[in-house]
Amino acid sequence: MRFWDRFGLKRHRGGAIQRFDREATNADVKALIAFAKDRRGVEFFVEPETFATDTTAVAVAHDGEWIRRRVGAPAVIAKVARDLGLPVYDVQIVGYPPRMRAWNERNKGARGYL
Repeated sequence: MRFWDRFGLKRHRGGAIQRFDREATNADVKALIAFAKDRRGVEFFVEPETFATDTTAVAVAHDGEWIRRRVGAPAVIAKVARDLGLPVYDVQIVGYPPRMRAWNERNKGARGYL
């Protein structure tokens, strides 16, 4: 069973997912890891679960480029960040970094890695 829950998505999730959402998958976590490994200065920002969306994480590179993926629970991205030696922050406490907004301004019309 460990194969299907490589990043602890099921173990850390707890209750059921929201009605309009899909579950976080290993592919979601792998996309965040690949982004972090391919760029420098990456930091993770955890976004809380909402009515319609599971817990998500945003990885932001040194230049502001970013990617958002579902992670299922804050503990999942905390483990990933620890394994990669990267910082992880609660976006409700620290907010988004200004470089992310600047990147969005420079790349208007490009959806990037949404």
